[in-house]
Amino acid sequence: MPASKGKSAKSPEPEKTATRRSPCPVACALDIFGDRWTLLVIRDLIFGKSRFKDFLASPEGIPTNILAERLKRLQNYHVVAQVSNSEGSRHLAYQLTEKGRALLPVLVAMKDWGLNWEKDTKVHLN
Repeated sequence: MPASKGKSAKSPEPEKTATRRSPCPVACALDIFGDRWTLLVIRDLIFGKSRFKDFLASPEGIPTNILAERLKRLQNYHVVAQVSNSEGSRHLAYQLTEKGRALLPVLVAMKDWGLNWEKDTKVHLN
């Protein structure tokens, strides 16, 4: 793929040194969010979910152990940050970092593709 024009902000390296399959940017991106759950967690964050229990309530039914692992991976890659809950409880919440928010066009493109090419898809969630 051709390199994109313009400057791109490089994020800090993940906390744990990751072994890359290759220097291909597509392969590297897939190492972070290329499974059946991670982009759904990012989708939920974009739509305003922020608590662990909120992610569990999504219609896809992510198992708790997988959700915990995906949130940790996204934190390690600086896609998600853990923050204090705005409601003042002792429970923590999650929010997208700048790097995570940069995935919005990817999700929009995937949504548009799904609506265009996959019968019986719809946008409404909850």
